[in-house]
Amino acid sequence: MKITCLLENTASSPASGAHIGAEHGLSLYIETANRRILFDMGQTSLFAHNAEALGINLAAVDLAVLSHGHYDHGGGLATFLEINQTAPVYVTDTAFLPHYNGTQKYIGLDTSLRGHPRLRAVSGDLSLGGGLTLLSLNGRERNHSLGSFGLTEQVGDTFIPDDFRHEQYLLIEEPLSEGGKRVLFSGCSHAGILDIVEWFSPDVLIGGFRVSKMALGEELAALGDALASRHTHYYTCHCTGEAQFAFLRGKMPTLTYLAGGETICL
Repeated sequence: MKITCLLENTASSPASGAHIGAEHGLSLYIETANRRILFDMGQTSLFAHNAEALGINLAAVDLAVLSHGHYDHGGGLATFLEINQTAPVYVTDTAFLPHYNGTQKYIGLDTSLRGHPRLRAVSGDLSLGGGLTLLSLNGRERNHSLGSFGLTEQVGDTFIPDDFRHEQYLLIEEPLSEGGKRVLFSGCSHAGILDIVEWFSPDVLIGGFRVSKMALGEELAALGDALASRHTHYYTCHCTGEAQFAFLRGKMPTLTYLAGGETICL
C-alpha cells in the first residue's frame, strides 16, 4: 500500500523538486493492489494542484471518501467532482448538516453539492469490497471523549455541541500475502483518538488527532502514554499540531509526522 499526503498544514520538499503548497486541511491519496482512493480534499483546489505536481492523476481515482462534514476536508469536493467524472464519493448521511465554529463561523460543506448524483450517503458501517470498510462511530461507546472543542451544530435557532456523528473512518485490511495489516484512516478523530484506536485496533493509523488546542501537560502526556501502549504505528498531521506532535513524540516512539508531499509505503 502506498499513501501520499497531497495536502496538510505543512509541506515538504519532495526529491522530485515539485512545489507543494500547504493549507489548514487534509487530503490523502491511497494506492492498494487494486484501488486508487482519495481520502478528503482539503479546503480549496490546492490538493489538486499538489497532485498534479506530484504526477498523480486524480481523474483515475476509483473512489473517494469524505471523513466528515467540515470545510477543511471537503472544501475541494467540487474540484474533485469536476476533475474525476466517474468515482463515487462516500459521505455520511449527516455530512451536510450545518456545522459551526461556536456560533459565528460556518465550517460546513457547500450545501449546493447536497444530493449530487455521485455522492453516496452512508449511515453506518459499510463494506466497499476488496478489504475496504467504512466505519462509523454511531452506536459505539465513547469512553475517552475530548469534548466538542467548542464546535457546534445548528438546530433551528439553537447551537448545540457537535457530537461528530458525521465522522467516518476508512479501514483497509491487507491480504495475508501482503502482510495482513489493518490500516485505518481518520480525518480528524473528533470522536476521540483513543476511543477510535480501541474500537478498531489498527496496526497503522493515519490522520489527525485533534489535540492542537491541548496544553502540553499532564492530560496530553496521559493520552500519549495510552496510545503508546497499543500495538499501533501512528502517522499524524493536520489538527494534531506541530508542538503537540513534538510533545507526544517523546512519549510515542511509533509516532511519525506526515507532511504534504510525503509518501509512505506499508
